[in-house]
Amino acid sequence: MYRFLLTPRWLGALALTLVAAAVMVMLGNWQLDRYHARTAVNERIDAGSRMAPAPLRDALPAPTGGAGSVGAAPAERVEWSRVTATGRYDADNVVLVRGRTVESKVGFEVLAPLVLADGTAVLVDRGWIPPAPGGAVAMPQVPDLPAGEVTVVGRVHPSEPGGGEVSRRDGRLETRRIAVGKLARELPYPLHGAYLLLDEQTPADNPSFRAVPIGHTNNWQNFGYVIQWWIFAAMSLVGYGWVARREARRAAGLDTPKAPVDRAAEPAASA
Repeated sequence: MYRFLLTPRWLGALALTLVAAAVMVMLGNWQLDRYHARTAVNERIDAGSRMAPAPLRDALPAPTGGAGSVGAAPAERVEWSRVTATGRYDADNVVLVRGRTVESKVGFEVLAPLVLADGTAVLVDRGWIPPAPGGAVAMPQVPDLPAGEVTVVGRVHPSEPGGGEVSRRDGRLETRRIAVGKLARELPYPLHGAYLLLDEQTPADNPSFRAVPIGHTNNWQNFGYVIQWWIFAAMSLVGYGWVARREARRAAGLDTPKAPVDRAAEPAASA
């Protein structure tokens, strides 16, 4: 009954079905890898919220270049971990990051370089503030930096991809993305390869800042895509088998449609 499957037409259909199923399985495996990667990020975020802060040097290697250079990126295991560092803020190189949303409101994140005793610096994200009246990009009123030595506790945040243009407005650096490498070129000292999301500071920072929330990644969306692609792969194979079986039954005369009944030829029902 199934010898027709050896014909070129059916062999070609089988090859296309197998290729399509294999591609869908690979797409499912790719999404599974992304699910595991995002789950690991969420676990590091949760672990970071419970851990005691470690010295900055335990998480981030010191930059070894000259002014304007950037240090190595943090290892994945230390991303989102809590660290502490002591230094002095550089008020001449405050960075405004525009177009940042907190609680559905668009404003600015404010970064300040914390210059350490060895002459290197790490960017500290002080938090979010709203723009001045006049629009989402209107220059905000930035609270002054504390003078003298400060000690910060913050989360290690990897540099953001891209970055776009870095410009100066009213004496402050301004950008759209926190790309540490691009910002380092505008600064007169070596910069660490990640920045810190501020948790605590001594002396305390201005209360007008809102803490930048750390959102968990949507790993379950990727898991849903895994199931979706694997189901599609199974459906393609089942669909090929169903069409082949229907063709075999038709060739064997098992699925011959019944002749329609001529209702007009039936005798009238007796009264």
